[in-house]
Amino acid sequence: MALALYLCVPLIAQQIQLPKGILKKKPHVTFLADDQTVTAGRATTLALHFTIEPGFHINSHTPRALTLIPTKLAVQDDNTFTVKSVDFPRGHDYAFAASPNDKLDVYTGDFVLTAHLTAKRGPHTLKGLLHYQACDTASCYPPSTLPVELHFTAR
Repeated sequence: MALALYLCVPLIAQQIQLPKGILKKKPHVTFLADDQTVTAGRATTLALHFTIEPGFHINSHTPRALTLIPTKLAVQDDNTFTVKSVDFPRGHDYAFAASPNDKLDVYTGDFVLTAHLTAKRGPHTLKGLLHYQACDTASCYPPSTLPVELHFTAR
């Protein structure tokens, strides 16, 4: 009898249907793309705007502990523009209620990254990936990667 029950469990589990979307991961960070115009052939900047869902935070680019996952942006150059560097804003202090003396360096709400680049004249698309880990007041979620795509024109 026990063996029969043991063998039936996988079959029963296959019949259970989860609601649609329950396994889909909701992004906690959104990229706000806005077309921009820059000066061609000179060092210039692009502003990359992000917003974090209310109630969540992500570690800054320079978290205070080696065990924390920093926010990073990887961008793709192409033959029409070159990204020299990306500046991250300063984070701000955050502490969980259970550990008020253990301060984290995080981003919340809106934050802007500044990409320093040089571009040839014409339309361009900056593509990249924002790697981050979102947390709320109870727990941290698995690291996520957000595609970033920004159209800009160099004149």
